[in-house]
Amino acid sequence: MLYLYHKEAGKPQLTLLGEEHRYIFKVRRHKDNDILYVRNLQDGLIHRYRIAAIDKKSVELALEESELLEIKARRPLHIGWCIIDPKNIEKNIASLNEMGVEKITFIYCARSQKSFQVDFSRLQKILLNSSQQSGRSTLMALDTAKDLKTFLTQNPQSYLLNFSDNTFDKEIPLDTIVVGCEGGFTEDEIALFSSEKTVGFDTPLVLKSESAVCAVAGKILL
Repeated sequence: MLYLYHKEAGKPQLTLLGEEHRYIFKVRRHKDNDILYVRNLQDGLIHRYRIAAIDKKSVELALEESELLEIKARRPLHIGWCIIDPKNIEKNIASLNEMGVEKITFIYCARSQKSFQVDFSRLQKILLNSSQQSGRSTLMALDTAKDLKTFLTQNPQSYLLNFSDNTFDKEIPLDTIVVGCEGGFTEDEIALFSSEKTVGFDTPLVLKSESAVCAVAGKILL
């Protein structure tokens, strides 16, 4: 873990309780005068604290220094992800966060199962843990859109990932791309994008939705 998240990071003193205390005291086995780095994931600042006191119930931290240190991908990437089984989203979102994806908007596309509900509270916990491990200084943004047409109204510059002779390449100047769910897109959804805004991978293999999302992020950001 490269830093600890605390919503009040930056204050002169912090008190760690509960899970935060357990991690510092029982997992990492820190002691008095050890240094901890803490972020609030809101302002790009990283704060250096010294452990002023530690016992079996709490950890008291004293601020020593604050520094602006933004850790993020070299370019922004917003993924419109047609909703799939939330369990598969949860299995892959940490990897997307670690690669530096700036935002994911979950879209109820025509072939998304309407019974699927994204648990944003659970995703936030996964993203917090992932950010502390990877070092990124801001949390990935999450949003929803009721359908693809609504998403395009809000993000008219979007590209579509689909079967296409227009090979997907990291040099394409895109910052927003839509990835389908299992079963892909309907003809009406495909027709919302011009051929120039439709790209595909140079492979004869059919990727699952979660594999395609990770491939997009890796190709653009890494």
